Amino acid sequence: MAPRPYWRGYLKLSLVTCPVAMTPATSESEKVRFHTLNKDTGNRVVSQYVDSVTGKSVKDEQEAKGYERGENNYVILTDEDLESVELETVRTIDIEKFVPRGSIEWVYLETPFYLTANDKIGDEAFAVIRQAMEAEDVVGISRVVLGRRERAVLLEPRGEGIVVWTLRFGDEVRPESEYFTVIDKKSDPKGVSAIETVIKKRLKDWSPDMASDPIQESLLKLIADKKKAKKPTKASASKSTKNNDEEKSNVVNIMDALKKSVAKELKSRKAG
Repeated sequence: MAPRPYWRGYLKLSLVTCPVAMTPATSESEKVRFHTLNKDTGNRVVSQYVDSVTGKSVKDEQEAKGYERGENNYVILTDEDLESVELETVRTIDIEKFVPRGSIEWVYLETPFYLTANDKIGDEAFAVIRQAMEAEDVVGISRVVLGRRERAVLLEPRGEGIVVWTLRFGDEVRPESEYFTVIDKKSDPKGVSAIETVIKKRLKDWSPDMASDPIQESLLKLIADKKKAKKPTKASASKSTKNNDEEKSNVVNIMDALKKSVAKELKSRKAG
């Protein structure tokens, strides 16, 4: 069953407009999630908003947004106030400009979404926009309101659809030059050659399995064991001691480590 769209609206380019739907490209619903319980009773713990002065609970209909203009002094904004300043980008992605594909640095890319036509009547217009961007090898730049906040977005043709990336604002990105300049640029050619040998030996095609979560797997196993009313096994003291010894021995000469690593890779290659 396909997930429900996160956003519905219109994709617009010049005089071409079509209804579209945007769905998150990633999901964390499969992750193990925990509830907070009262350990003594086993009952769930609930949270609620409380007035900081009176100490009384605040009902949903009493809640409002507040902008602080001074100490304990706020401008109150209701839902009606916020709706009155909604922009056109609440329901329309109007592609304002295009840039060469690949020209936006990865650090600006934040959250991916899949954009698809949301009505058969708009399939042709959607396909025309996507194919034209693909032919010109460009991505579109636009803006859209998500979660009451206007976001800059990038639209990239992908397969039969379009991937929308929300973009971080310019003042959110720290320039790499402030950090990488302190790195010593000198390198030992022999060391580089040794590492290249290791890289070639370990070169594989990308697979999503490379980004698996071992902690998630361990949690699922632990939960399964708990369901069977079995106590989780404790790591032996000897194993813990062994790990501590290994951690202490990790401080080694880099060239010695490279030589051993290359020798191991070459031995493995011959054995294969």
